[in-house]
Amino acid sequence: LEFRGNELFAPLDALLLWTFQIALAVEAWREREGASLARWTDALGELEALLSLAGYAYERPDDPFPDLVEDEGVFEGETVGHPLIGAAKLVRNDVRLNAEQRLIIVSGSNMSGKSTYLRAIGVNAALAFAGGPVCARSLRLTVWQVGTSIQTTDSLQDGVSRFYAELLRLRQIFDLAAGAYPVLFLLDEILHGTNSHDRLIGAEATVRSLASRGASGFVTTHDLALTRIAEDANLHAVNLHFADDITDGKMTFDYQARPGVARQSNALALMRLAGLEV
Repeated sequence: LEFRGNELFAPLDALLLWTFQIALAVEAWREREGASLARWTDALGELEALLSLAGYAYERPDDPFPDLVEDEGVFEGETVGHPLIGAAKLVRNDVRLNAEQRLIIVSGSNMSGKSTYLRAIGVNAALAFAGGPVCARSLRLTVWQVGTSIQTTDSLQDGVSRFYAELLRLRQIFDLAAGAYPVLFLLDEILHGTNSHDRLIGAEATVRSLASRGASGFVTTHDLALTRIAEDANLHAVNLHFADDITDGKMTFDYQARPGVARQSNALALMRLAGLEV
């Protein structure tokens, strides 16, 4: 026989006002305990974060805990990598940011590893400040406020273009630089939503303005003219680059950061490899 639960329950519900009684009980609980709900969810969120960090430390026992130092403006890591890249593909790089090197300009061809380099720095900073281990052989760093402009997007709902969204993000980084802690900025090919002339002027002005506020950080760029900013001794800037190699029509990358400025571009080669007639 087909079970007709709703039809059997309806008379009992009407007799005992069961649904109404449940609603009253829920409302009474809300009035009694509702004010504590925010504290409960905060506690659960913190517990989940701690469990995640503990799980990471257990699964990767070779990853050390960082050293938080009082030296101003330090981020010095040996063989820093991105923890979300599998060990078989992970390529690590040293990172040196200190009083002698306050600004790192990173140039290089497409897909060579510039953005991943910035992400690895940012993720490891977040892990360090959360109390977790880091994906590096060792890491010494100041307590930074991290400000990033990486992969900003437009918003149809807010009527904001990608370029303007990036300007708003940069404004937030400037506001951070006015705070009590030093700012570590990670800027990935900023302002490329405008023409090359304005982009170069705007990017250089942004970097100089952040440096004047005591901030330090990394900037990736395809505009090699921006790399000349390292000639200003007052900025304590250095150039790094990532390279590629094309052999027999196949492009390869080693994802290693090297001193100096990139001297080649692979945009046209990538277009041809993708089948475009250029």
